Amino acid sequence: MVDRAALGAYAGYVLEDATIPELPNHYRGKVRDNYDLPDGRRIIVASDRISAFDRNLAAIPLKGQVLTQTARFWFEATADLCPNHVIEYPDPNVLVGRRLTILPVEIVVRDYLAGTTGTSILSLYRKGERAMYGIRLPDGMRDNEKLPETIITPTSKAFHGGHDEPLTPAEIVGQGLLNEEQWRMVSDYALALFARGREMARQRGLILVDTKYEFGIDETGTIMIADEIHTPDSSRYWFLDSYQSRFEAGERPESFDKDFIRTWVAARCDPYKDEIPEIPQDVVLETARVYIDAFERITGQAFALPDPAVPVLERVRENLKGFF
Repeated sequence: MVDRAALGAYAGYVLEDATIPELPNHYRGKVRDNYDLPDGRRIIVASDRISAFDRNLAAIPLKGQVLTQTARFWFEATADLCPNHVIEYPDPNVLVGRRLTILPVEIVVRDYLAGTTGTSILSLYRKGERAMYGIRLPDGMRDNEKLPETIITPTSKAFHGGHDEPLTPAEIVGQGLLNEEQWRMVSDYALALFARGREMARQRGLILVDTKYEFGIDETGTIMIADEIHTPDSSRYWFLDSYQSRFEAGERPESFDKDFIRTWVAARCDPYKDEIPEIPQDVVLETARVYIDAFERITGQAFALPDPAVPVLERVRENLKGFF
């Protein structure tokens, strides 16, 4: 495990802007910078930006590397279950993949009555809803309880700043978002990926609670998993050894608490309206430590600390020179 003292060397070691002028067709997302090459490949650079409240809050040292390498671990561990978009990893923060047409349905797989967003099953359940996403849940369930079976809760994919909306399988097919064969394949892939993730997480003393998947289709019509898989940003993990006692006591399960910055900001301003105050370095570094701890617990691997003397963007540019 990386100790806090060692992280001090990375206080200013962040990749906040991954603009590389020599690469074509730049698109900057909330966290990742994308470049589309003429031959159908896409270069995806994971920055260290952390986004919340519909804005960029800060840059967390090593966060982009954690996300890229965690996704790499899972892409490699599930390649026998589902095709993925990976071609190569020329840098710890960079994935080169096939350019896909992202399907307009986001797939969320859930094993527990949990969540915080308005479309989460826990939020809907607390409002008294029992029929959701084409599924009916029983009465009398408690917060964070294991569901009777693993479920898929699909939402519309908001591409241009809109809001995701809950969908049922009948709506997905009826609205022409996916055809029946595509929906069947996506559902089968998602459940198989989740089952593998749940099994491997349990071996690491973790519960894979829920996760989101994005699928895309290539020029041949092949459906494959894209973006990221089972990372701390796309998945909820709880600690297995304390789950049952905390659930019985009505307490929140223990998890990777990545909300230091979100909580710190919300306590000091209205983050949707006010200017964000400067976030202290100790809060930033503690968030970095949580991300690294998540990588090591999830994968069972030691996190490879880069040379702090070489700026991240300089290293990324050097490793991508062959694409210029």
